[in-house]
Order: sequence, then structure tokens, then C-alpha cells
Amino acid sequence: MAYINKRPLRSLGYDFVPKEYLPAEQDEYYLRFQQNPVPSDQFRHLTPAEIDQLTALGNESSNWNDVLVSKAGFIPDQIRHSKFHGLVRIGKMDEIYVEYRDLRLASGIYHSQVISSDISDYCAIHHVRYMAHYIVGKEVILTNIDEMETSSNAKFGNGVLKDGDDPESRIYLELCNENGGRSVLPFNGMQAGDVYLWTRHREDADFQRRLHEITDLQFSSKRGYYSMIGDRTVIKNCHTIKNVQIGSDAYIKGVNKIKNVTVNSIASAYTQIGEGCELVNGIVGYGCRIFYGVKAVRFILSSFSQLKYGARLINSFLGDNSTISCCEVLNSLLFPAHEQHHNNSFLCASLIMGQSNMAAGATVGSNHNSRAADGELMAGRGFWPGLCVSLKHNSRFASYSLIVKGDFLHELDIRIPFSLISNDVHQDRLVIIPGYWFMYNMYALMRNTSKFTARDNRKLKNQHFEYDVIAPDTVNEMFNTFSEIERAVALLGEEALRALKDPAADFPYEVLLANVENSRRKVVLKKPKEVYHLFQRLIRYYAATQMLAYTESQSLEGLWELLQSQPLQRKSFTNVGSQLIPEEDLQQIVSDIKTGELNSWLEIHQRYHQLSRAYLNEKRLHSIAALQELTRVPAVTWDASFIQQLMEEALETKRWIRDEIERTRAKDYESDFRKMLYNSDEEMEVVVGKLSDNSFILSQNKELIAFESRIVNIVQSLTSAV
Repeated sequence: MAYINKRPLRSLGYDFVPKEYLPAEQDEYYLRFQQNPVPSDQFRHLTPAEIDQLTALGNESSNWNDVLVSKAGFIPDQIRHSKFHGLVRIGKMDEIYVEYRDLRLASGIYHSQVISSDISDYCAIHHVRYMAHYIVGKEVILTNIDEMETSSNAKFGNGVLKDGDDPESRIYLELCNENGGRSVLPFNGMQAGDVYLWTRHREDADFQRRLHEITDLQFSSKRGYYSMIGDRTVIKNCHTIKNVQIGSDAYIKGVNKIKNVTVNSIASAYTQIGEGCELVNGIVGYGCRIFYGVKAVRFILSSFSQLKYGARLINSFLGDNSTISCCEVLNSLLFPAHEQHHNNSFLCASLIMGQSNMAAGATVGSNHNSRAADGELMAGRGFWPGLCVSLKHNSRFASYSLIVKGDFLHELDIRIPFSLISNDVHQDRLVIIPGYWFMYNMYALMRNTSKFTARDNRKLKNQHFEYDVIAPDTVNEMFNTFSEIERAVALLGEEALRALKDPAADFPYEVLLANVENSRRKVVLKKPKEVYHLFQRLIRYYAATQMLAYTESQSLEGLWELLQSQPLQRKSFTNVGSQLIPEEDLQQIVSDIKTGELNSWLEIHQRYHQLSRAYLNEKRLHSIAALQELTRVPAVTWDASFIQQLMEEALETKRWIRDEIERTRAKDYESDFRKMLYNSDEEMEVVVGKLSDNSFILSQNKELIAFESRIVNIVQSLTSAV
């Protein structure tokens, strides 16, 4: 039932904060004046002549004495057919118009109703039919807006409570699971790593309680904060904008509703929100783009991300530099660099760890094998479910899993990275080709590193997001692969195990994996021997490149000292919002939060930054430990000859990578089926470009030349050392 209250017109614009929630000796404006600390002596009351002039221009006020104007410049003629209620303060005016692109509007207030608001200098406000309890920045354009409202208990998208609020009204993000069992409290500035920490460790009640406390401490419970519009922001042709904090230089047009939302925006990272969008209970990061019929409810959109073309984002967190178009995403935590562009893709109750791509028709979200909507899916970075893939909860995927079109009717636990996973319907079996990307699509794999690095538009990169395909997390998965393959081959006998480890031996065996699919059918591992030795080669290359970089930034002597300095153990790393953190350091963060050593999200973020600064050194130590474990030769015994051989091998691997990049791209130019739509090779080159002009291949050629020079330099240094 709707309740309509009737109150005296003279009270309109007053008593914004109920008296029972006002501190002693404070009025309803005290928080407003803190938000907009303009000295009161910059304003003055209207003169009787100005009031008469304003009235003659069709303006009204229930109390002209509470309409204050700037002492530095006021032009009554630029306020027409408008109504004012409560305390209204109007900044400097001049005989100018303000312009944004092709929109040019006279400075002033026209055909609008303003209730208890501050309007800063040189604004253009036209046909704002209702604006209550707003602080509007300088040079702002507001035109053709139906409602702009603020509640005294506005939270602006943060999951906090104000004095007198019903605890049941608190906003949660129900992430990773539809049943709410991994819910978190959203807040402005929340990062993917924060959400990851919070959605894990659910059994640790003390940890969960502390995260709630830290979040509540970050915000005031007082009522009376006004909505704010930042300097130079343009809002036009919108319906409802309620309980918002909008930064500077934002551009918002044609939205149906923005309610209980913070929109971060600055001149160097301005946010745009376009036609037909509805955003409710959320946070929008810096430099975001939201256009064309987007529906987002209970969400966080991190910086430089995009929602477009009718995308639905509900109870979800989208990491930095990501794009979602057309499709539906529910109850999911998506790390940075996520791509999902197709109308018929569906993603639900999932943790996707970045650098991911959801193809058309991909359906990740079946709970039909459970008695309740409580299934989950977790995928490492580089996750790519192909066209029309249907996956079942619960499932888990190692890094860079590529899934072939098909209905996967059973839960999956894919523990081997860089795998192609296919459903062999004819023989009723699951087939896994490990290392597929390196063996068959090096171009796409290696292009990812440069692509995501180039698309990382963050202005302040104080967190190191790992985009390299060969990194501590994937290398650790390679070691797990060795164990997986050895266990499976050992079941075939000692002769098969010897053949696996001998590069020259034949390997005519069918290898089956256990505990990969929740079914009784076969899970066949193709090319186990090839990937067994390929991953060893890649680990050696990883170690060589890390040591090469260290000698260049420090010295060759420094490398010897590093190898002699400490016993090295290969550490476990966790992907925490695309930042790789050693597991021991992650556990220390959890412990320090519980003990109060970390007592704010700012302090937690500073710890991320501290670990990020140490990451490259941790990565280097990890690579040395990995090589030591692989070769079973202690690092303290490595000599110049060992390092020289390693570097020369790395150069050969780099050449192989470069050649495979060109070879896999060249296949697109050699296929008759690719050529059949063109009259000639010349027409094909005009349409798709020449292979010889491919920018990525050209960049790899230059990179190889530079790498060769670097290897020559270190080999010369090693020879001199001998």
C-alpha cells in the first residue's frame, strides 16, 4: 500500500534528518556543510529588488530568505520559472553558456524545482523537475531530468547501515554461490582481492566478523549525507537519479534509473553511462563505460570496465579492464580482464580468475544435479569455454583451460593447465589434450600477454597483475601435471614409466586419468609424453628469463650471491584478484586481520601494494627453486657452464616460440576454406591484412632480436667469469 502524507508547504525542504538522529547542538545541515565546506561568508541573502525580479520571471519560493546567492556574481535574469524550497545556495553566475560536445545551454536555473541543495559556480540546470538534497559541483550541466532525490539514510551503494536502519535492509553481494553463503558487504574502493579473501575462509567466524567490523568502521552511521555531482559532470535526458555520489567529468545520458550507486570519475578516467540503463545498489569504478539497456543490480564494476548492449549483471563483481555485453551474469566473482560479448552466454555462481573469455552459447551455471541452488564453479586464469559449451556445477578448471563445444553432463575437475577439453560423444569419453595452447595455438596464447598488458588502463598500477602465461601459478600447475601423469602411467607398469621419462623412447600407451569427471566413463589424456617434456622445457625457460632479468637489473655477481644465499623451496602462490601472492603471505594477511594488525581496508590494500613491490623478487626466487626441483641439482652448485647452457637453451626456446607464433597464424592464410570467399590471395590480403604485416608477429621478431642480444651479453660475461 502507498502512503501519502500531507504536510504544510512551508516545511518542504526542511527536517531532512529526523530530529532523533541529530547530534546535540547540530542542525540538519551539519553533514552537508562538511561535504561542501564553502565558507558561509561567500553567500548573501537576496535583496527585495532581486526577489521581485525573480518572482516576475516566474520563480517561486516558500521562503526566499533561505535562498542564498554568491557575493561574487549573481544574475537574477538567469533564473526562470523555477521553484526553491529549503536552504538553497547558488554559486557564481556570469553571462555565459556552457558547452559539452554539441550541447550548449545558458548558465543558470530554468524550469526546475530545487529543494535544499547547493549549486556551485557556472552551472546550467534546465528542466530538472525535482532535485532534493544535492551538492552540485562547478560547471555542471543538468538537463531534462525527472527526479533527483536523496534519502537521509542514503548509503550510495555501500553495504552499511545508518542510524535507525533495519538490519534486514543491509545490502550484500551474494557472490560465487546463489544461496548467499559467500556474501560480502560492498564498499566503494573494493578490489577483487578483497572479495576473494572475503568469499573464502567461510569457516573462520572470527575472520568473517573482522571483515564486517572493518567495513562498518570505514563509514559513518550518521544520517544526513547529501548526494553529490562532481565538477564538469553532464547529466541529460534521465528519469530517476537517487542516492548517488557521482565524480567529476562523468557523462550520463538517457538512463532510466540510477539508485543507491557511487559512480567514480575524474578527468583522466571519466565514466560514461548511456541510454536505457538501470543501475541499482552498486559501485562503478573510474573510467567505466555503461551503455544501451544495461541492467545492473547489487554489483561492483571495477575501473576501466564496460557493460554494453543489454548486459545483465546481478549480485556480481567485475574486475578491472573487463567487458560484458548482451549476456547475463549472476552471483559471480570475475577477476580483471574478463571478456564476455555474446547475448546467449550465461554465467552463474562462479569464480573466474581473470584473462577469461566466454564464447557465444556458453552456459556456466547448471544446478540441476543438486537439490538446491548451491552449486559453484572455479576456473583459473585464461578460462575459455568455447561455443555452446554447457558446464555443470560443481566444477574446477586449471589455468588456460579451453573447452570444445558440447554438453558436459558431469562435474569436472581439470587439474592440468593449458588443456583442450573435449567431449567425445561417439566413444562416450572425455578427452584432454594438455599443453594444447603451446602445441597448436601459440599465436593466441602469447598474444594474450601483450593484449592484456596493453588493455590495462589503470592510472595507478600499484598492484602487479600477472598477465604472463608462464608464472608461479601456472608453473606450480605444471609440477602438479608431472605428478598426475606419473601416477596415471605408473598404473601401466614400470616399462611405461621409463618410456615416459626417456625422451627417445616410444610411448604407445593409452593413459587414463582418475577423479577428473564425476562419471564411470573413460577420461583419456592425449600426448602425455609430449607435454611431460614440454612443461620441463618451459620451466627451464621460465627460470632462465628470470635470472637473465636479474643479472641485467643487478649484476652477474649478484646472481651468484642469490644462488648461494639461502636454501630455496618452491612456494605455493594464490591468485588474489589477479595479484599472485605467496600462500604464506596470504595466511599472514588473514592472521593480521584477525589480530587487528590490519584494521582498515586501506591498511589491507597497502599490504597488497607491499607484496606487489616484492613480487618480482618472489617470482625470481620461485623460478630458481622450480629449476632446482626439476633438475634435482642444488642451486648452490650451479656454475657458469650450467648457467650458460641454460641461457643458450632459452634462446632456442624463444626461437621456437617465435616460429610457432608465425606458423599457427600462417595456417589461417593457407587453408582453402579460409581462401574460398576471396577472388584471389591479393583480395584476401586486402581484407584480413598481409601475414608479413601482422603487428604481433613483427613485435615478436623485434623481441627475439633483443633477446638474442641479451643472451650474447650474458654468455660473454659467463665466459669471462670462467
